[in-house]
Amino acid sequence: MSKGLFITFEGIDGCGKSTQLELLKEDFRKEGLDFIEVREPGGTAVGEKIRNILLDRQNDSMTRMAELLLFEAARAQITEEVIIPALMSGKHVICDRFYDSTSAYQGYANKMGRDLTDFLNVKATSGVSPDLTFLLDIDPKTACDRRTGRGGEEDRIELMGLSYQEKVREGYIELSREEDKRIRVIDATMTREKIYSEIRKQVWDLMS
Repeated sequence: MSKGLFITFEGIDGCGKSTQLELLKEDFRKEGLDFIEVREPGGTAVGEKIRNILLDRQNDSMTRMAELLLFEAARAQITEEVIIPALMSGKHVICDRFYDSTSAYQGYANKMGRDLTDFLNVKATSGVSPDLTFLLDIDPKTACDRRTGRGGEEDRIELMGLSYQEKVREGYIELSREEDKRIRVIDATMTREKIYSEIRKQVWDLMS
């Protein structure tokens, strides 16, 4: 049995990842493809508990190192428990965020340094890397307006503000330049249909 494809979606909060991920899932179902959907942090019993800690607005005293290690702990759990077994059984894996988020948020915006985050990312994933990553690029103000429009309370990380999201975006762009074969940057201000048409083409090109 051949190994499944590992596809990840990245971008700042409010970029539209979830919408595009849902469209891809719908296409996979129509085509009868065997796949699973996961999210980071979370996706396992342990990971979901860590997610609640990380996003809880009341945990505003969390240190940068504690945050980084919690993300990596959740990643280590989902990689070993879910992602690797699925890929090795031939299932495709569609993931809402993976280690690029840690590189952009903790490594770049939080100034923890890429040497540290790259090292921990490799350890947490046992070297597993996505086959294809879509970076939905959008300016933080537009993304913030989208989040406001959908309602609900902002989580601890969303509350860090526009300047923080701008640093995260810069981190993502830097990553995309380093890994331009894997990370495909897509203008997230386009209509959702046009965005998805680009995503679908690139996924099916990879499959073929």
